[in-house]
Amino acid sequence: MLFGGINPEPVVQNYARSQKFLRAHPHDICLVTDGDADRVGGMDGRGNYLTTHQLICLLLHHLVANRQGKGRVVKALTTTSMVDKMCAAYGLTLVETGVGFKYVCAEMLKGDVLLGAEESGGIGFPGHIPERDGIAAGLMLLEMLATEKVSVNKLLARLEKQFGPHRYGRIDTHFPLEKRAALMERLKNQPPAKLLRSPVAEVKSYDGVKFIAEDSSWLMLRGSGTEPILRIYAEGKSEGDVRKLLLAGKEMTRRI
Repeated sequence: MLFGGINPEPVVQNYARSQKFLRAHPHDICLVTDGDADRVGGMDGRGNYLTTHQLICLLLHHLVANRQGKGRVVKALTTTSMVDKMCAAYGLTLVETGVGFKYVCAEMLKGDVLLGAEESGGIGFPGHIPERDGIAAGLMLLEMLATEKVSVNKLLARLEKQFGPHRYGRIDTHFPLEKRAALMERLKNQPPAKLLRSPVAEVKSYDGVKFIAEDSSWLMLRGSGTEPILRIYAEGKSEGDVRKLLLAGKEMTRRI
């Protein structure tokens, strides 16, 4: 199977044919998986991209509001801070792990977990295989729509009204492996005073370096395990803020 000549990832760059179809034939939702169906992505009924962060937050809402679920929520470090706010509002314990579902899975195997999720679309559920499952996540999203009986966009609007807007972006840049340790050390020891308009409140450095601002926006730099690639992640209140944060991250790499 050659997947039409594309890398079968659930990312917006690969959705063109489905988007074209949905704009001509609207549906309630479009669910997407990667080649082995362990990651989930999606679009609304008219072909507008849904981020994996949005899908994770929708699932968390459904598990709590409609299924009356309880337990710890496990998320990878690069996952939206809306999950943090939702857990605080719902009275749920949040566990944050390094990047990679193997770390999420290790926490899930300890038990008492409601949901495990990572930024790339890997989502796991209790009482199921101890692994991410894109088909199970898609079925749970369909159950949510059948239960709520409103559009996915209205559900997202409700979450944003309660927890605020969260926009996300990521870029991958070339960066020499031999300079990475020096970059990470500098970022950890000389963090910026602010991210855009908000003071930096916390620095996490157990998997890359992540700067978290008081307004919950964040910027993170993390290297690939084997390649001279540096990944820069950001979340802010608007697309414009995200672009500015990503540019700030690129500028930090030029100082080494």
